[in-house]
Amino acid sequence: MAIPPADRQAFAALAREHHRSLLIYARALARNEATAADLVQDAFVAAWRNLGRFDITRDFGAWLRGIIRNKWREYLRRHAREVDVDDATLEAWESRFAQWDTKRSTGDADQLDALDECLKHLPDAMSEAVRRFYYHEEPGETIAAALGIDTATFRKRLERARHALRACLDRKLLTPA
Repeated sequence: MAIPPADRQAFAALAREHHRSLLIYARALARNEATAADLVQDAFVAAWRNLGRFDITRDFGAWLRGIIRNKWREYLRRHAREVDVDDATLEAWESRFAQWDTKRSTGDADQLDALDECLKHLPDAMSEAVRRFYYHEEPGETIAAALGIDTATFRKRLERARHALRACLDRKLLTPA
C-alpha cells in the first residue's frame, strides 16, 4: 500500500519540528547521545507505522514522547544494567517538555535556539569549556588538561561562561522584540 505524498510531507514536517526536543528528552532518559538518537529514530519509525492510530486532537510531541518512554522501557528490559528513571521524574520531564511545546506553538522565543545563539557569541575558550562539560559530559579535570589550564582556572572559566549565557538569555528571552 502506497502512502500518499501529502501524508509523508506532513509527517516529515512534524518530525523536523519535534526532532530536537525529542532528542533532548531521550538524552535526559538515556544519558547517552547514541542511545538517545536510537530511541528517537525507533520512535519515529513506530509513529510512522502507527500514524493511522494517532488522535489528531492530541499533541504530536506528547505522543512521540510517550513512544520514546515505551522504547526506553524496552531498552531497559534488554539492558538490565542501566539505571531506570522513576515515574515521578518522567512526569516532571513530560510537564517541562509540554511547556516547551506550548511556547513553540504560541510563537514564543525558542529557548534552545536562543541558547545556541548565545553560545555562538561566547569567546572560543568559554564555548569550548561549555560544550565539552555540558554537551559531551567530560570531567573537568580532563577538559582542563586538554585545554592546558589548571582545574581551578577551568572552573572559573565555566562559571563566567554560565553568567554570560544567563545574561544573554535574559536579554534574548525577556526583552520584547
